Amino acid sequence: MFQRYSDAPPNEHLDKAERNWVMHVALPIGKSVLMGSDRPSAYGKPNLGDSFFISVNTDSEEETKKIFDKLSAGGKVQMPLEKTFWGAYFGMFADKYGVQWMVNYDYNK
Repeated sequence: MFQRYSDAPPNEHLDKAERNWVMHVALPIGKSVLMGSDRPSAYGKPNLGDSFFISVNTDSEEETKKIFDKLSAGGKVQMPLEKTFWGAYFGMFADKYGVQWMVNYDYNK
């Protein structure tokens, strides 16, 4: 999978010069997936430990919500858990230790 920020609905927080940057790229490696993206200026300058996310893919909406709720408790939600335009139930947050997470359930497996 490969998507640019320009593939997403318009976002007033995204600099127009960054619309062509990579929003999501996934490279399957065996049963795992290496994922990456560019970091828009709206996220601020990166600090040690906040320039990566741990991504968890689940088998149901219920499992996604359970993991999201437990790991995000005491942290900072960056994108609330919701159904997305790319066909997933997805959310992003930094946990109470500052580790960044993405939790995802794909509707079209």
